Amino acid sequence: MPSTNSKTILIVDDDPDFLLQLELILQSSDYQVIKAGTRREAEEMISDTLPDALIADLMLEEEDDGFVLCYWAKKHFPDMPVIIVTGVAGETGIEFEAITREERSWIKADILLAKPIRAEQILGELGKLLKDKKEFKRS
Repeated sequence: MPSTNSKTILIVDDDPDFLLQLELILQSSDYQVIKAGTRREAEEMISDTLPDALIADLMLEEEDDGFVLCYWAKKHFPDMPVIIVTGVAGETGIEFEAITREERSWIKADILLAKPIRAEQILGELGKLLKDKKEFKRS
């Protein structure tokens, strides 16, 4: 059972199996989890609950919904940690990275991870982001 002092993480993916897998990983480390399957649903949840971090799939209903969601979240809550997870490289052979300043300027995510992700990988990256984040407020 998650502790009452845990951070709330919003995970957004249109794959229910991935949502469940990531939910179990996060809950095993005492994170509270809220889930969305679409960009619009995620935007409403962010506005209503202001989670401590966002983990979003790159491709949702539309091919660029993950980018759009991350852009929206960073515009309204610039200090909210955002992780994009994607299986695009495995499906298309196209590699996405957020290493250079230019890449980060248009990707609008703090970290970009390729699926499949390992539990220790997502927990480590999320832990670093939450440790380093500033408190953020509604704009």
